[in-house]
Amino acid sequence: MLRSLLKKYISSFGGFSREIWFLTLITFINRAGTMVLPFLSKYLKEDLHFSYGQIGWIMVCFGIGSMTGSWLGGKFSDKIGFYKVMVFSLFTSGVLFFTLQFITGFWGLCAAMFVIMTISDMFRPAMFVSLGAYSKPGNRTRALTLVRLAINLGFAAGPALGGLIIVQMGYGGLFWIDGATCIIAILLFRALVPEKKKSTEAPVTDTVEKEGKPVFKDKPYWVFLFVTFVLGMLFFQIFTTLPIYHKEVYGLTELQTGLLMSLNGLLIFVFEMPMVSYIEKRKTAKTRLIFLSTILMATSFFILLYPGWIGVLVISMVIITLGEMLGFPYTNAFAMSRASKGREGRYMALYTMSFSLAHIWSAKTGMEIIDRWGYNANWFFMGSLGLIAVACSILLRNMINKEIPQG
Repeated sequence: MLRSLLKKYISSFGGFSREIWFLTLITFINRAGTMVLPFLSKYLKEDLHFSYGQIGWIMVCFGIGSMTGSWLGGKFSDKIGFYKVMVFSLFTSGVLFFTLQFITGFWGLCAAMFVIMTISDMFRPAMFVSLGAYSKPGNRTRALTLVRLAINLGFAAGPALGGLIIVQMGYGGLFWIDGATCIIAILLFRALVPEKKKSTEAPVTDTVEKEGKPVFKDKPYWVFLFVTFVLGMLFFQIFTTLPIYHKEVYGLTELQTGLLMSLNGLLIFVFEMPMVSYIEKRKTAKTRLIFLSTILMATSFFILLYPGWIGVLVISMVIITLGEMLGFPYTNAFAMSRASKGREGRYMALYTMSFSLAHIWSAKTGMEIIDRWGYNANWFFMGSLGLIAVACSILLRNMINKEIPQG
């Protein structure tokens, strides 16, 4: 029985090109080094002694830079190619991360966060477009999942290691490691992965084909972007308000917070790829999976309304991770499936921008609500926002069903 399960687990990783595996390795190296993000709000609060409002504004600049970079990355991927964008983005952002530790003023950090994230997040839409070039249409969702697996495995290792580094070296060590891993990752990418043009094969979709339809006229896609935005709002609470909540309400150390965040990555590492492989065989509609994801995300925050037992943090993290596993691979796949030829970069830019916008509002909204009304008010707000996304995901599913020819 155990041997059979192990065989199925291993087989779910089959069929990928050499380039996809290299891209996965490089993504893991880069994400494992991104130790600053989970502890950024704690660093700003405890080391630099900023107020909740100031932390919120710095996170706003972080998000605006991310949004700007996502759009530029998508535009340049369509114009000059994803490969050049990826190399420029990771190498330059790696160098800039070295300098971030020396900026401690409020306005300086606002400007630095904007510039760094503008350059850093040009990488994301370019990376998604690269998956279309290096993967086959039939395994594109699994390729997306494999790269997400590397991201989450990196995040599983990163926070735990980051917590240890803070204890031993302080926050300064994180900035050096983050910058170094960006540079190492992109040098490996340049050496191991040859440049390739975007795939000319038609994408596999569960919607009607569109010939050159502009993204701004794709109404279902805009409903989808709102749902993605809300999922991002809820997800980013893990990196903004929850680490502070762990310390102030439950008295957790940085290492304990890092280990709790690592649970998210480890669950995804073990279960996501087999789950996606199973779902692909059942041919479940992407919109149905996105709907289930919104329900789970909303539930994870309502659970936090009952504090007192530390196990609530674990239960909430498990539920939000299940929502992430059902939602994020299929929001990725849905966005790619909607893109018409020659506009892949623009579609993926708007998709990644929805997460960047979510980062802006997630941090600022969460911090302001906590500052004025406390943590429970924030958890209730986030859960209610998730219920709105549930309703919109139902609307999206109905709109997509109307596009598919009947009979």
